[in-house]
Amino acid sequence: MSLIELKDVHKTYYIGGKVPVYALQGVSVSIEPGEFVAIMGPSGSGKSTLLAVLGLLDKVDQGEYWLLNKNISSMQESDYARLRNRFFGFVFQTFNLLTKLTVTENAMLPFIYASDVTKEKREKVLETLKNIGLGDRLKHKSNELSGGQQQRVALGRALANNPIVILADEPTGNLDSKSSYEIMAIFKKLNDEGNTIIMVTHEPDIAAFASRVFVLQDGKIVSDKKQGEFTKREVPEMPKEEGGRCRLFCFAELRNYVFEALSSIANNKLRSFLSILGVMIGVAAVITMLALGTGAKMSMEKTLSSLGTNLLSIRMQRSQGGISMGMDSTTRFNFDDLAALQKIDTLQYVVPYVQGRGQAVSQDKNWSTTILGASADFPALRDMKMQMGRFYTPAEANSRAKVAVLGQTVLDQLYNGTNPVGQMIKINKVNFTVIGVFESQGGGGFQNPDDRIVVPIKTAMYRLLGTDYISYFDVRVGNKDDIPAAQDAITNEIMRVHRMQESQRQNISIFNMADIQAAASSVITTLSILLGAVAAVSLLVGGI
Repeated sequence: MSLIELKDVHKTYYIGGKVPVYALQGVSVSIEPGEFVAIMGPSGSGKSTLLAVLGLLDKVDQGEYWLLNKNISSMQESDYARLRNRFFGFVFQTFNLLTKLTVTENAMLPFIYASDVTKEKREKVLETLKNIGLGDRLKHKSNELSGGQQQRVALGRALANNPIVILADEPTGNLDSKSSYEIMAIFKKLNDEGNTIIMVTHEPDIAAFASRVFVLQDGKIVSDKKQGEFTKREVPEMPKEEGGRCRLFCFAELRNYVFEALSSIANNKLRSFLSILGVMIGVAAVITMLALGTGAKMSMEKTLSSLGTNLLSIRMQRSQGGISMGMDSTTRFNFDDLAALQKIDTLQYVVPYVQGRGQAVSQDKNWSTTILGASADFPALRDMKMQMGRFYTPAEANSRAKVAVLGQTVLDQLYNGTNPVGQMIKINKVNFTVIGVFESQGGGGFQNPDDRIVVPIKTAMYRLLGTDYISYFDVRVGNKDDIPAAQDAITNEIMRVHRMQESQRQNISIFNMADIQAAASSVITTLSILLGAVAAVSLLVGGI
């Protein structure tokens, strides 16, 4: 029974997908166990293609491939890969060694790729390398070896799996005469030990080592010459897939992956350092961008939450100083509007405001801040809590009492965080008594809710700011579902008080704070996603 038999094999390649190249045309050949076969012929005759077909590196277009009396022509690529790994050993003209690996590591590659590295197999590889004259070069890198030594490493790698057939493509093509004969002596010794060898060569003196020579021309065997006897060997058994091995993942694979990764890092120190640095920069960018986005979102949410819930802000749109109701007349909010709004059942709190800038002085310190005049319901409307003291009462608000409640920023600037309750403070040269301090609202920027002094609205209007009208209102609706009806009722009451025409309805602006909060939250969320995407790109670029 033959070891390998090809029957009427054809192989065609196409240049540019159109021009056919007939590499093999009706090749039939039978190879016995223990033969040393040389394949010769001019360039382009099909030698390398025939070797690739014999070594299961390429599939035929037509014909049959029989291995150990079994037709394997229709096998899948995964089956071919198993047979290549267990049945064949390959030696190439260009060595194909990994320059960063040692001699031993290069020879161990078949086991590494098969996730089958064991102590016994490593010892066998070391023994093979010593037998072919590389005992003193085991820890050398492949680029530290001569051409003949590199070909021996390639041969040692081919012998690692104890193959039945050794396939060599121009194994001496890149070697000098001395190294060529040394390599061929090793091949001859391997053949004498029972290995079947199939070799492609251009050189007659190298082919003379073989017991049989095929000559190809134009994809056909034109000569099949036996030039010596060979010791016929017993037909081996078809290699079987090892049982008990994991198909998808196992510890041996993990171990080999770790080994390859560590070897790559050790052999490419600068590249590994730059890669790790890039990944670290990318990770830092991701963390930084996400932290900025999250921090901005939390700050915005905290600021918006300080406004309270179910809030509506009521303002007049002004045209040339106000809404024209006649010759040189304007409409502004007043206390009649306050009384009318307080009669709307769905409104829980109604707070009027006046606002301006003022200079606050305490002993030798002064601070320019916002002066906010509001009614006694201001803390309840905004869900604000007192850190020190108290807020003023409705009686104090109505009597124009000169009392003041400070924000945290004003407290820090004028009193260095100490308790100011009961102390005097001058606001625009008017003496006030500090009766309380708000807890921090957590805001910042142009309209920092901590950077203000709150006083009774009538006190602000008539003693500090010199105004006789209310700037705007904030109201809280008791039930969220009543907000639309409350907006209509507010508009109707203001129009009634000021006898406004229907065409002037749009001049009354009512802002729903819930809508503003939702819009701001959406913007911050979008910003966070954008920052995260930028950071992810940074990580990707850093990794590359």
